Amino acid sequence: MLLDTYGRIATDLRVSLTDRCNLRCTYCMPEEGLSWLAKPELLTDDEVVRLVTIAVTELGVTEVRFTGGEPLLRPGLVSIVERCAALRPRPSLALTTNGIGLERTAEALRAAGLDRVNVSLDTLDPEVFQRLTRRRRHEDVLRGLAAARAAGLDPIKINSVLMPGLNDQEAPELLAWAIEEGYEMRFIEQMPLDAQHGWDRARMVTAGEILESLRTRFTLTPEGGEERGSAPAERWLVDGGPERVGVIASVTRPFCRACDRTRLTADGQVRDCLFARHESDLRGALRAGADDAELAERWRAAMWGKKAGSGLDDPGAFVQPARPMSAIGG
Repeated sequence: MLLDTYGRIATDLRVSLTDRCNLRCTYCMPEEGLSWLAKPELLTDDEVVRLVTIAVTELGVTEVRFTGGEPLLRPGLVSIVERCAALRPRPSLALTTNGIGLERTAEALRAAGLDRVNVSLDTLDPEVFQRLTRRRRHEDVLRGLAAARAAGLDPIKINSVLMPGLNDQEAPELLAWAIEEGYEMRFIEQMPLDAQHGWDRARMVTAGEILESLRTRFTLTPEGGEERGSAPAERWLVDGGPERVGVIASVTRPFCRACDRTRLTADGQVRDCLFARHESDLRGALRAGADDAELAERWRAAMWGKKAGSGLDDPGAFVQPARPMSAIGG
């Protein structure tokens, strides 16, 4: 198992398949993009599957989520999903995507064994979408969502980041739309993981403000009490249920004390926390001929030293990691 010194056990693996993205969201990267990882630096499909296999069969991982960048840009995605779905014990398999390209791949991904999908969509207004992402691809996302639903991926969750002066008033409208379409809405506080290092705690839209906005239109009841355990989202029943809405308050109400995640970057580095400023290299050991037992032990060692918290609760001491979100994996 992947145990740390605070007694937390990591069973949820986030696998980044690429640092590339076909959007340029203002809270993530500059308009011109970034210097992408060179292909030789990326794990091959076989290397990804081997490390996921070790995580599942040797280290107790039960959930695997493929992320990016934009994972739909990875040519071997369907094959990777299919091979991971064949593992025993069989892990739960999920995908976090911006939805562009999902229209043509949803059926193949479902057939390969993908269980569920999270799609990023911050606005219902195509013009606001263009200002947020610097691309005119709003309709592509909507078509991707429809294709995911038709393919039987369930649940389909919508991830939205609210930005002041752009879409911060859209929370009630987004939730109403998600309920009508049969999607589960999740709002995410903007996190200090932008490549520009322009994040400003004083200007971010907080979970409290999101809930206040939602309550202008809906009655929200905490689902199952106040404790969320290892789940990143605190969830509320909407108007008595069964519909729900989640809010991920990584900044104002971090869930570090119950975190059950481990992360593998597209270039084969283990990160014990989204906000970690250190990494442990598995790619180098793998390519040097390490066997599965050695790779598993390196992974255990990487997680053993995990800190108690991300440090976000101490604004004076927090230092933003060098890698942006697109290079870490969502």
